Amino acid sequence: ADQRLPRVVDQDEAAALLECARSRASADDPVSVRDWAILELIYATGIRVSEACSLTTSSVDAAALTVRVVGKGDKERTVPFGVPARDALDQWTVRARPSLAVGTDALFVGAKGGPIDPRVVRAMIHRMCARAGVRDIAPHGLRHSAATHLLQGGADLRAVQEILGHSSLATTQRYTHVDAGRLSDVYRRAHPRA
Repeated sequence: ADQRLPRVVDQDEAAALLECARSRASADDPVSVRDWAILELIYATGIRVSEACSLTTSSVDAAALTVRVVGKGDKERTVPFGVPARDALDQWTVRARPSLAVGTDALFVGAKGGPIDPRVVRAMIHRMCARAGVRDIAPHGLRHSAATHLLQGGADLRAVQEILGHSSLATTQRYTHVDAGRLSDVYRRAHPRA
């Protein structure tokens, strides 16, 4: 199998992408609010685009800052997210979603009111990268960026495996490509004779 990983954006580029989406989100354009909420949630949780598209309104526990995700093999996991994602989700569910959703409990809906198609989300991610002036990433690259940034922040590999819903730690280890500067820094901090 092809083991190449999607390109990642660095933390500044991720911030620029999310800020671009946030600044475009407008009360009179529900789709723009939805797009911001989707980007915030995918980056915050590392969930797959297909998983985001399968969420229902009852999947999110805003008070607990968690989302219940059904992943590959119908395995369910609960993934935490932060305040920025909660704020975007609040804006979407309270102010924008009601004007779009038609007879569905899908969390994210398309322009016609039904559950959003993953292709729509993928196209939106490419479009938002261009608007934000950050390098274009494959939609899976947003998941990969989230995992990389968790690991760079000191998250334990096993915890990242749980968050991403990988059945094998080996899959998660593919996300641990560490840049040489960081490797030297970790070595100097960790080794007694460095």
